[in-house]
Amino acid sequence: MARELLKGNVAIAEAAIRAGLTSYFGYPITPQTELLEYLSARMPEEGRAFVQAESELGAINMVYGAACTGARVMTSSSSPGISLMLEGLSYIAGTEIPMVLVDVMRGGPGLGNIAPAQSDYNQIVHGGGHGDYHVIALAPANVQEAIDLTVLAFDLAEKYRSIAVVLIDGSLGQMMEPAELPPFKPLATQFPDWAVRGADGGRERRFLSSIYLSPPEEEKANLRMLRRWKDVEANEIRIKEYFMEDAKYVVTGFGSSGRVALSAVRAARAEGIPVGLLRPITVSPFPYKVYEELSKKVDGMLVVEMNTGQMLEDVLKAAQGRTPVEFYGRVGGIVPLPDEILTEIHRMVEEKPAVDGHPRDRWLDRMIKMN
Repeated sequence: MARELLKGNVAIAEAAIRAGLTSYFGYPITPQTELLEYLSARMPEEGRAFVQAESELGAINMVYGAACTGARVMTSSSSPGISLMLEGLSYIAGTEIPMVLVDVMRGGPGLGNIAPAQSDYNQIVHGGGHGDYHVIALAPANVQEAIDLTVLAFDLAEKYRSIAVVLIDGSLGQMMEPAELPPFKPLATQFPDWAVRGADGGRERRFLSSIYLSPPEEEKANLRMLRRWKDVEANEIRIKEYFMEDAKYVVTGFGSSGRVALSAVRAARAEGIPVGLLRPITVSPFPYKVYEELSKKVDGMLVVEMNTGQMLEDVLKAAQGRTPVEFYGRVGGIVPLPDEILTEIHRMVEEKPAVDGHPRDRWLDRMIKMN
């Protein structure tokens, strides 16, 4: 198909329709409202279900019910709205049913603002609702990736009976870029053997719930989910590498931070600095082994994020002190500029920081002096 100019939120919405989305439930919140607005018109055009709920809590529980039927379902929100959905997400995870969630992150904590941020990393990757469960989280850096990963999210959610998250920030949601939409997938006519769609034909009754009053049965359910997650870790890690063949230094960031960092890496390369970029596509599961192996080969890593160092902790866990790790972040809705990151690359190369101490503390000291 031909490329066309698409806004990130709209591109994700249309990609979901073409991936076979049959039921959407959501509630408006900036900066993801265009996604919901677009679906409010397009879903009825396609004869599919669209419901604007009375709240995020109502929306996620509508998703829960629809997901139990085996339909392809989705909701979307932004940072504080995601927080309101956490109880329902835990119920969905505990019931072992698939769904897709789009999180268009904004500044926080609290109500924060409507500017772009990446401070939902912990909420999605390490947080979420109560209990031992994980979500698959995909972090695109441009509109085309947002389209492709939205389609993939539905497939992964169904394959692993899991929640799959498309994790973007407000700048990507609002950005317009040329991109190519996928062809329409045929809607499902057959459904999995766990789906509750009415016991026609005298088949055995099916029952879905996250309640296990028997502790041994609850333990079995948790172990079953963990085994499934190990399969995700083994088979679904995705990364993007740039200039890594001869890199002695590495810059890393997810989503928009990784995208901006690429411009800085190119500028550093033009100066003769042997630096590369590693951008994780899956932030959950996190590519720990990739970073572990990298830490054995390079002279330093620079983590760039639009938060105070959330993915940083995963990089440090993987590096285990084998190579110096530095951090540069912008918070409150500020997007880092390539020149800022280039300055940090120079610092990493010229000052050769020690392995001991925490990179967030060094970054904070510099930020306090600047402000």
